[in-house]
Amino acid sequence: MKNNKTLLYIVGGLAVILLPMGLQVFGNAWVRIADTALLYVLLAIGLNIVVGYAGLLDLGYVAFFAVGAYMYALLASPHLTETFAWIAAIYPHGIHMPILIAIPLAAGVAALFGILLGAPTLKLRGDYLAIVTLGFGEIIRVFLNNLDHPVNITNGPKGLSGIDAFQVFGVDMGRSTDVFGYELTSVTMYYYLFLFLVLVSIVLSHRMALSRVGRAWMAIREDETAAKAMGINTRNLKLLAFAMGASFGGVSGALFASFQGFVSPESFTLMESVMIVSMVVLGGLGHLPGVVLGAVLLAALPEVLRYVASPLQAFTGGRLDASILRQLLIALAMITIMLMRPRGLWPSPDHGKSLQTNN
Repeated sequence: MKNNKTLLYIVGGLAVILLPMGLQVFGNAWVRIADTALLYVLLAIGLNIVVGYAGLLDLGYVAFFAVGAYMYALLASPHLTETFAWIAAIYPHGIHMPILIAIPLAAGVAALFGILLGAPTLKLRGDYLAIVTLGFGEIIRVFLNNLDHPVNITNGPKGLSGIDAFQVFGVDMGRSTDVFGYELTSVTMYYYLFLFLVLVSIVLSHRMALSRVGRAWMAIREDETAAKAMGINTRNLKLLAFAMGASFGGVSGALFASFQGFVSPESFTLMESVMIVSMVVLGGLGHLPGVVLGAVLLAALPEVLRYVASPLQAFTGGRLDASILRQLLIALAMITIMLMRPRGLWPSPDHGKSLQTNN
């Protein structure tokens, strides 16, 4: 049994490593879909800390994604040097932030915003907390949309372009590179970078779940009053959950900005937050394998359904828009899954047992 599990891990690992090379045969668009799926996995892992471990419903998680993206975009694009003469005097060749500074800085700045969100909401629970976090996400988006006057900081709805691609060990990830005669495209190199960071995030999240802090988060999730009665400092631990979850979102944002080369407020709407929450709930709250599965399915499903929606549009004589059909099919798939698997596709065994016992 143990040998079979080891073999399964080896085969799965090889499949994940070789996936972009196989997808590249069908075009870079499919590799880009895999890159996007890994970005959403990273976001879902971060939100799982807040919603799955600590039980704090956060509908404004996309705000931290936006903070990380704009932080990197401002420090790795010509916008600041073109707008402010004093910055251009200090950095005549432009600000080009290296990856080893960008990722920790994005995590730190987003964590600070997570604490700023968590501090006023410590006494809120359930629906009230969800409404406040939703408002926080919208406030960040509105600020990004309007901070182009009187001082142009974010360039408003026009967004920021010309963002530097990451450089890893001197290799520019914005250009194709030859490795032993094999051409690695930009999207393939980003795939391996995202995969590495996702694996690191999974390890960190798993270790946190097994730690004393993780156990305390789960106690707060099950019954905050009982946890407080047992001597758990719920205030500090809830703030820590917001900060840790936000830091994952900030890192994802910096990766997104570098990958796209362009960011604008339209990328950080409420629907993005809803989609990330759906990934966590659909996969299984508090269970890392389920969260990863939910993120991959919901990130890849819209792209796969493009090939189903177009024939349906042709069948109706063009009376139904393909994008509307695609959204309808996604909604039907999600409703069907939640009806058949109410605790998610791959729920936590322990959490599932406790729920059955309570029922």
